[in-house]
Amino acid sequence: MSNQQVLEEKKYNKWIVILSVAIPLAVAALFGVNLRKMGFDVEPLTFLPPIYAAINAVTALVLVLAFLAIKNKKVSLHEGLMKFAIILSVLFLVMYVAYHMTSDSTKFGGEGAIAYIYYFILITHIILSIVIIPFVLITYVRAITNNIERHKKIAKITFPMWIYVAITGVVVYIMISPYYA
Repeated sequence: MSNQQVLEEKKYNKWIVILSVAIPLAVAALFGVNLRKMGFDVEPLTFLPPIYAAINAVTALVLVLAFLAIKNKKVSLHEGLMKFAIILSVLFLVMYVAYHMTSDSTKFGGEGAIAYIYYFILITHIILSIVIIPFVLITYVRAITNNIERHKKIAKITFPMWIYVAITGVVVYIMISPYYA
């Protein structure tokens, strides 16, 4: 790794830390805000959950396609797909927050073993959706600073976590969808 690559990476570190802390805090804060309960005349955005679940599904597909692209040495395609996956993740996040700011949370109605499975998937999904933020940012920075060896190293950790978050997002939606009002 050259000194130039180290310097390039370092200038992004502050932003990685800021975003890795600010995004989960903002989501948590906004998750607790319900505009309708605060007296604002807004329609509940109840149409959003299947859309953002579909975005999660597309994200998982895009991640797999990006993985296959790089395995086949199609670097430009891989790069474009990864940028698209990041855009999809941001879109998901915006829609997720918008839904929860305008609609009451849906309670899971399953009982017994299925409830334990649901909550295990949900909790691991939530935890990894927070943990994945700095991994995606670091992986991206290592790519754009052309530090490919370090990029590959962290991508081997980032990819399985990100694909898990995307797929479990769909699974959580499928499991809770019968309980939407």
